[in-house]
Amino acid sequence: MKKKRWEGSRLGFTKGEAALWGLSVLLIVLSFSIFDGKGYLTLAASLIGVTSLIFNARGNPIGQLLMVVFSILYGWISLTFTYYGEMITYLGMTAPMAVFAFVSWVKNPYKGNRAQVKVNRLKNWEAALLPALTGAVTWGFYYILAAFHTANLGLSTLSVATSFLAAYLTFRRSRFFALAYGANDMVLVALWILAAAEDRPYLSVAICFGLFFLSDLYGFISWSRMQKRQRTD
Repeated sequence: MKKKRWEGSRLGFTKGEAALWGLSVLLIVLSFSIFDGKGYLTLAASLIGVTSLIFNARGNPIGQLLMVVFSILYGWISLTFTYYGEMITYLGMTAPMAVFAFVSWVKNPYKGNRAQVKVNRLKNWEAALLPALTGAVTWGFYYILAAFHTANLGLSTLSVATSFLAAYLTFRRSRFFALAYGANDMVLVALWILAAAEDRPYLSVAICFGLFFLSDLYGFISWSRMQKRQRTD
């Protein structure tokens, strides 16, 4: 039945997903044309990123492969504005964790369907330990970023915290990874608005992460539905 397409039995998006992806692509291209027009690497990264989020929302491992590509491109973009925290986080943490997540998702398909991952729930001890682990990583990165004279140090450090939390939850196949990435999106919107105050083309990056936020919210809704259906199937 067509109704089950969202479950990931096919690569094609549902009508709602296609509409969300299409609207995001349109707004990304428009913002690029208005505020940038030259940084085609930024445009490519934005389009790859928003596409990866739709696949991730479907629980499809392809999304993690696209996230690796996005992380590499975004790391370079971050370097151009001395956002060393973003560069180190995405190249040194998000990209490798996306590789691990891809392997984890492929190894845990739902009922043999490799286009949809089996949703996992964190054990109580793991959920209790995660805040302390996130805090330790954030504390360590703060001093590293300070040593590199990272721009907007406070927000950059907060970005590390939300990125680590999101990457870990993605690897563990928890539906809450989408909310963690949504929180990270909001931090990044603020970071790139500050960057745009000095160099206007970066406003297109801020708009991009605003659109990512909408996709991540949908991702949480989608994974919540997947979890519910997988329990009853």
